[in-house]
Amino acid sequence: MATQAKRAPYAPQLRAENYTSREFARAENEHLWGKVWLVAGRVEELKNVGDFLTFNVATESIVVALGKDGLVAYHNVCPHRGRRLADGCGRASQFRCKYHGWTFNLDGKNVLVQDRDDWEGALDDERIDLWPVRVDTWGGFIWISMDMEGESLTEYLETIPEYLDPFELEEMRFRWKVELHLPVNWKVALEAFMEGYHVAATHPQLIKVAGNDYTQSFAQGKHANFGYWKDVQPLGTSSPRLAGNVYADAREGVIEFFRQIEEDLNAIQTDRDFEAAKKIMDVLPPDADAMTAMVTAIELGRQAAADDGTSYPEKLTFEAMAKAGSDWHIFPNCVTLPYFDGALWYRARPDSRDPENPDKCVFEIWSLKRYGPGKEPQVETRVITDPVNESVGLILDQDIANMAQVQAGMKSSRFQYARPNPVQEVEVINFHRTLERYVLGQARG
Repeated sequence: MATQAKRAPYAPQLRAENYTSREFARAENEHLWGKVWLVAGRVEELKNVGDFLTFNVATESIVVALGKDGLVAYHNVCPHRGRRLADGCGRASQFRCKYHGWTFNLDGKNVLVQDRDDWEGALDDERIDLWPVRVDTWGGFIWISMDMEGESLTEYLETIPEYLDPFELEEMRFRWKVELHLPVNWKVALEAFMEGYHVAATHPQLIKVAGNDYTQSFAQGKHANFGYWKDVQPLGTSSPRLAGNVYADAREGVIEFFRQIEEDLNAIQTDRDFEAAKKIMDVLPPDADAMTAMVTAIELGRQAAADDGTSYPEKLTFEAMAKAGSDWHIFPNCVTLPYFDGALWYRARPDSRDPENPDKCVFEIWSLKRYGPGKEPQVETRVITDPVNESVGLILDQDIANMAQVQAGMKSSRFQYARPNPVQEVEVINFHRTLERYVLGQARG
């Protein structure tokens, strides 16, 4: 009688040097950032002709502006002596170098060289315009690529639009923005949000109301996602890791879930969703089951959005949401967790003030929300340089508390490689395999 062959055990290993080596950081700067598509900002940040923003990554700085015919992007450097032209964000009809006054219009053309006759016409044969950078949009985000011959943004995103277009991220606007300067590698920061395997230990309060916290994760080309597809339990119920449901009244469990997400995270679901969820105490009987309570809360949130002058996305059915899962890593440096009328977006990168230092990064957190016409707030970025003493919110504080301890622990003489979970941490595994192909030319075994 034939026996079925068992699958060989899979125990992936990720080299510690990917996080701790200055040489690896230097190789990333040389072979990664200039070869990929990167999120530079949101379309909503550039509303009028002349509005611009700057995006710094590693040793590069890019300026993106809204020109007369749409978005334009350039290397943020004067071709005369190398001074950066723009800083931060603002509005300008021209970019003028503050060193010697060379000036460029929004088309990137040089319109003024001080004392140009000194070159006796030689500059006519030189490049004196700004170096262009490719720019495109998807999901309401501005994307740039410094590789002028590489794949298009559509090609680069692969299957992501198929899964995430139904969420209509382009219809969302900033709810709040935080920029953290952290003493960790940019990958350590990002990976804190690339798996759900950590939730039970890092966020024990969540497993009381977040249903079954067991995740499955899958590679999607260079990108990856995870979701809660195995033995699905409604939100508002307790994890099987606990002995029974914490809340005997399912309505209370659902409301507590929305409360934690709103008050302790302030992202993904919205304040509008939380207020709507509270109404299930009035419209459902005490013996309502958890699935009914959760679906009713969602539908009340849908009505609240309509009353507020917006809506839930028409194509975002429960089936489309289930297909997408809960979390996406968008290679190399973004992660998003989307919902009907909100989303959480993370962006990580080396600290451009010390780009070869593997122990420093800039980590940004953006909360997005659908607003009725003219109701979106004016949002300023909150900059945090001391996350130990300045809170972002309970859930994010719990995640951030792990990061410096991870970076320090990886430098132990006994720690040679990480051992990611081959089921629940595929986002992390696929990330490093793809990263190594860019940085080293091939993935390690």
